[in-house]
Amino acid sequence: MLSGNKILITGAAGSVASPITEYLARDNEVWALARFGNPADRMRLEALGVRSCSADLGSGDLAGVPDDFHYVLHFAFARVPQGPGQFDQAFRTNGEGTGFLLQHCRKAKAALVVSSAAVYSPHDDPYHAHDEDGLLGRAWATWSPSSPVSKIAEEAVARYCARAFDLPTTIVRLNTVYGRAGHLPSLQIRAMQAGQDVPVPFDPNPHSPIHVDDLCTQIEALLGSAGVPPLVTNWAGDEVVTAQQWCASAAQLLGIEAKLAVHEVPGAPRGNVADITRRRSITGPCTVSFDEGLRRLVQTINTAG
Repeated sequence: MLSGNKILITGAAGSVASPITEYLARDNEVWALARFGNPADRMRLEALGVRSCSADLGSGDLAGVPDDFHYVLHFAFARVPQGPGQFDQAFRTNGEGTGFLLQHCRKAKAALVVSSAAVYSPHDDPYHAHDEDGLLGRAWATWSPSSPVSKIAEEAVARYCARAFDLPTTIVRLNTVYGRAGHLPSLQIRAMQAGQDVPVPFDPNPHSPIHVDDLCTQIEALLGSAGVPPLVTNWAGDEVVTAQQWCASAAQLLGIEAKLAVHEVPGAPRGNVADITRRRSITGPCTVSFDEGLRRLVQTINTAG
């Protein structure tokens, strides 16, 4: 486990980075960089001993951010809604912002840049396991059409910065995350509890979900494998599970009905399965099985009411 380091985490208030921030703050000096649109997020992190700072990455103004970090974890990402100027805004924040950040923190030992499995082009086989050398850039994300292509821009900028600043970097393509509120399975479980239909883009809709606990414990190995040029790896769980399967399992645990509604989305990936060979060679196997992780998640949601 990392300890005694000064670490910058961007997007620290988000549903993915927040538990990692909490985990690393136990034994490190952690700084959280985020927009902090909700003041309660800042207060929650500061109560854990995390130091917070706000900045607009796309502006390049990082004057209030220290530059002597040992490690940088870049989770921040703008999901720009469809509309005029969306691609320009997405490239400015997700692409150029990554460049400004890594330039500012170029003295770090290593950087972890979080990309997305959304960069992979759709495949006719929903169970096709995308490897890191697979086709990129042809996917359509209904929640933010500019996201897949701006994630590719982010990766390209990170690759340049690693070489230009001799900054060891790992680029991870994050798959479906679960274990906390705000993640896709949690949102779907809440919808089922409310008696609502759960929309899914295809049937089946397989994923390679990874639990937040495994994200936390794999950080050290991923940073330790950073290189120039960057290491690129999928960040996904060891098991393939469909949205249909986890909704049915959660509904059974809760004693409720799982009602799923398929709304096919032309151009969207039929599945989100990752080849995890490279990641396993770096981190070893995941420690949380999906069944156990889902059981714990359902218990937490049920207790929270």
